[in-house]
Amino acid sequence: MGYRVAVVGATGNVGREMLNILAEREFPTTEVVALASNRSVGKDVQYGDTVLKAKALETFDFTGFDFALFSAGSEVSKVFAPKAAAQGCLVIDNASYFRMHEDVPLIVPECNPDAAAGYTRRNIIANPNCSTAQLVVALKPLHDHATIRRVVVSTYQSTSGAGHAAMDELFNQTKGVFVNDPPTPEIFSKQIAFNVIPHIDVFMDDGSTKEEWKMVAETKKILDRKIRLTSTCVRVPTFVGHAEAVNIEFENPISADEAREILREAPGVMVYDKREDGGYITPVDCVGEFATFVSRIREDPTIENGLNIWVVSDNLRKGAALNAVQIAELVGRRFLKKAA
Repeated sequence: MGYRVAVVGATGNVGREMLNILAEREFPTTEVVALASNRSVGKDVQYGDTVLKAKALETFDFTGFDFALFSAGSEVSKVFAPKAAAQGCLVIDNASYFRMHEDVPLIVPECNPDAAAGYTRRNIIANPNCSTAQLVVALKPLHDHATIRRVVVSTYQSTSGAGHAAMDELFNQTKGVFVNDPPTPEIFSKQIAFNVIPHIDVFMDDGSTKEEWKMVAETKKILDRKIRLTSTCVRVPTFVGHAEAVNIEFENPISADEAREILREAPGVMVYDKREDGGYITPVDCVGEFATFVSRIREDPTIENGLNIWVVSDNLRKGAALNAVQIAELVGRRFLKKAA
């Protein structure tokens, strides 16, 4: 016996990836429905070997459905997630709207699975930001061993994090450079082709961007509110895959060799760390993979108990769609126990 699952935002980058991962991981289903906005109704989306026609979210009745995986933006989630939850369907939401609500669990299954029990308060579970998800998967086992005091992270985030139109802008600008067609920024504030932009989401009063604030607030909620974290989030001209340069200060001693062995045993982590040319993972290498990859593990001699690591993951997968499906697997396994 399986679950009835609705994927909201099924025609977008992450929604399509959710359908792919549900099929790849053989998530037990009896019915899968693709939902989208009115302008996308009737579009074809792939679920394994099956082609689904997108149905209208606005008129859909979630009664009798077990899970609704939302990836349609905060405004959609704000309106429709509570409706689905009230109709008895557990919502797993990829948007930012519910993440910092105290009565909504914010879950990365490798890090805080026990917090998922809190879903019963509103029948909603939040998925963290893509850059946060891969970061905490790498930090959690190190924090358990030596207790993290402070983290400094610089991100190198791909254009897919801003949606399909952003990927198109990179593609079109890159082509245009070679035919002397001046790039015209539309999605991004500046040219993205052959450039990097230290600006993701809106600016806040303290000078940080909302993306940077998300990493701070979400890491504290998922791992430990005592961790101090500062970040600089940068958009780079890649299509898929986020990378992060992470500097960590611990309360207790930890060597690079110890960290390497701890991470090798950690759930969801793959260590690829050879001190030679090419002995590390790049965004191109991680596309289509489930793991969070860690490379360049080394001690920081400028602080006591310090490490540097390089963290890379497919942002459409672990940063979004995969994490949502893993949450559904976790809840199904621990709480619903419906599937055989």
